[in-house]
Amino acid sequence: MHCDIYKFPKHNDMYVYIARPDYPDDTDEIKDWLSVLPKDFRSTLGVSKFVLHLDLSTTPTLARVDKDEVITKLKSQGYFVQMPPQDVMRRQAELRALDAQDNKYD
Repeated sequence: MHCDIYKFPKHNDMYVYIARPDYPDDTDEIKDWLSVLPKDFRSTLGVSKFVLHLDLSTTPTLARVDKDEVITKLKSQGYFVQMPPQDVMRRQAELRALDAQDNKYD
């Protein structure tokens, strides 16, 4: 199973894996690979940045997620979302709250 991985500057440490089941035969024309994402979800992500192409069959393990879970999601829905660790999410929320508080009276 091949996939492309994208990140989004608005969401630190969140990565989206997009299935590429027909790779390399699917590269003849330019496609919007992120179109498999639900529209509402995709609209919250902002601009994407390609990170890397990955062949999961030759990758023994992944750093923060279970490889089998990734493959299952890629096969069933065409994408997998790797959320940041809880401590990172908590810190990001705290920083956004502080920023909103600081900007309240601007």
